[in-house]
Amino acid sequence: MPKPLSPETVQIVKASAPALAAHGTEITKSMYARLFRDDHIRALFNHANQGEGGSQVNALAAAILAYAQNIDNLGVLGPVVERIAHKHIGYHILPEHYPFVAKALLAAVEDVLGSAATPELLNAWGEAYWFLADILKERETAIRGELMERSGGWNGWRDFVIVSKVRESDVVTSFILKPKDGGRVARHRPGQYLTFRFQLDNGLEMKRNYSISSGPNDSFYRISVKREAQGQGGSRYLHDQATVGTVLSATPPAGDFFLPEAPEAPVVLLSGGVGLTPMVSILETIAEEHPNLEAHFVHGALNSGTHAMDRHVRELADAHGKITISSFYSAPANGDAVGLSHDFDGFITAEWLRKHTPIANAEFYLCGPKPFLRALVPALAREGVSSERVHYEFFGPADELIAA
Repeated sequence: MPKPLSPETVQIVKASAPALAAHGTEITKSMYARLFRDDHIRALFNHANQGEGGSQVNALAAAILAYAQNIDNLGVLGPVVERIAHKHIGYHILPEHYPFVAKALLAAVEDVLGSAATPELLNAWGEAYWFLADILKERETAIRGELMERSGGWNGWRDFVIVSKVRESDVVTSFILKPKDGGRVARHRPGQYLTFRFQLDNGLEMKRNYSISSGPNDSFYRISVKREAQGQGGSRYLHDQATVGTVLSATPPAGDFFLPEAPEAPVVLLSGGVGLTPMVSILETIAEEHPNLEAHFVHGALNSGTHAMDRHVRELADAHGKITISSFYSAPANGDAVGLSHDFDGFITAEWLRKHTPIANAEFYLCGPKPFLRALVPALAREGVSSERVHYEFFGPADELIAA
């Protein structure tokens, strides 16, 4: 562990919280602008989350504010540190990158706060930054070491070949990936993701996280990707240009959202849209490794056109015997009917979960778009489900609305 922060630093940083609440987004925008002047630092980031109004700007502002507010009680930030460390593994952030962020952050604080950024404030935030940076670097070193110890483990970028493309719905396609070097893959924890980089035709390099939708095994990964009409083209590249034989580079499996090795309580898997991808990985694991575990797979989709992998999950449930599948359509298409294409009309609600799942003692796993999480996470809390029993994954940074 790094040397504890001085009492003076704790006092100064905590006192700066109101200024950060007022100007945090300006500071993080200025910080990223400075960072991205350096091409090799710019290349580390997923730029779909950057820019004016970018969710990463808001997420970092919220994280800095939370750090300032809890500087005297850092235990509450443990889950945040774990999530950041896994993201850094995914994007292959290394110890030598941290000084660039320190320089950009402190310059941004000085730029935005002006005369309020006294030497004492800047020194305190410098000490606070490096204290947190040392914690992160220590944790990232431990994660990398554990990954390298696994059979098939690796560090940094590794080439994978698309060996199969499977159309799962009108908008979702699965890609089966095997190592180009012919070796084994590291068994992931069900729920984790891979981070990919690939070159578009215009020369732009993209980095994207995609949840692994297959259960852990030694030979391949499956990712199931929704084609997004908007955005910078990562999913469109995979759907429209990548073919069997295309090579993609990926870092090792990462992420702090996963099923524990020995689950004891019933499991409820809640997903919206393409958020089902990590849930299918978890479900395959339950079907393969936990024959006595009660599980409920509850999924919300627009209609049968967008609903992916339904037959697969129902086959897993039938073979297992203690898995229940429930599907909701919020906008049924012509020909869709309850009891045929899906189980319920409308949206998943906490009231429905109270009636149909073991809400008193189950572990809840959620993944989906932000409106899905904004609706269900607080609703579960109102039903008396403790935060320790609610685990969620989301696509993109955790902005202040999700963090709240």
